[in-house]
Amino acid sequence: MSTLFQPLTLREVTIPNRVWMASMCQYSAESEGPLTGAPHDWHFAHYAARATGGTGLIVTEATAVSPEGRISPYDLGLWNDTQVEAFRRITRFLVAQGTVPAVQLAHGGRKSSTERTWKGGAPIGPEAHGWQPLGPSAVPFDEHHPVPTELTTDQISEIVGQFAAAARRAHAAGFEIVEVHGAHGYLINEFLSPHSNHRTDAYGGSYENRTRFAREVVDAVREVWPEDKPVFFRISATDWLQEGGWTVEDTVRFARDLHAHGIDLLDVSTGGNASGVTIPTGPGYQVPFAARVKAETPLPVAAVGLITEAEQAQKILANGEADAVLLGRELLRNPYWARQAARELGGEIRVPDPYHRSV
Repeated sequence: MSTLFQPLTLREVTIPNRVWMASMCQYSAESEGPLTGAPHDWHFAHYAARATGGTGLIVTEATAVSPEGRISPYDLGLWNDTQVEAFRRITRFLVAQGTVPAVQLAHGGRKSSTERTWKGGAPIGPEAHGWQPLGPSAVPFDEHHPVPTELTTDQISEIVGQFAAAARRAHAAGFEIVEVHGAHGYLINEFLSPHSNHRTDAYGGSYENRTRFAREVVDAVREVWPEDKPVFFRISATDWLQEGGWTVEDTVRFARDLHAHGIDLLDVSTGGNASGVTIPTGPGYQVPFAARVKAETPLPVAAVGLITEAEQAQKILANGEADAVLLGRELLRNPYWARQAARELGGEIRVPDPYHRSV
């Protein structure tokens, strides 16, 4: 059987294949009222289609641990029990299709309070349901973003607690895996990188201090998450800066730390924390970063970044560059990518009974 369609077991959760859906914000939740941050029919249809299409694991879009942790007012959240109940409808369906449901827990940090991407994604204020962003330092993302409020140590501790509370709710909502979002210039990534973290206390300066917040979040999540279920961490392996940023060497070092703190897989992306950088994109352009982590650490990895073809995905796994692939835009274009790839590569994949005529 093709490596792409072999199961992968992490702790006591078995994922039926290595075709996974990457977290992609939909910016479609209610922005006010009792259902703020709760998934609704759009989210159900969106995730259900990829599950019936054979995707082995689905990671939800960035799901905020607090209202001010949302990237936009239209993001999902897990800070109250109404959201828990709404997510249960989705996780039940995914499990029924043989797909493992995972949730990405996030805090947007200094890149919070923005408009939806198809409306430009610019920062917004209270007149448009926005709020004052928070960050490790009073350093804006770029000249168009507001200066964030620098977090106090008490506020940092509060956010660590919010991640833990959201993880408890994620378990109650039926998720099998939780992923901590430490990438793309959002709050945890902002603490990691000296480009955005200019603190002089225990959370800034040295590598040990800059990684402290991330380690505290991971420890808090791991403490409340069931021992038999995995915790992932999504990381930007590089800021793509020539100097003064987070590097792939930092990522390899941190991957070893994360493994020691109970992380089961590193979801390796890049960029998002520094504006105006040049990123050399192309098919599989981020795979070498995942491959380096896999080669130099004991931590399993998933690769992302313009993975669009079945043979391309299979080669990544067969070459030992990653343990799984995460597809983003390609699964937006084609929810049935996994089924089509299985036919192309001769892999076995579950097909829902009502679709048996399509086999």
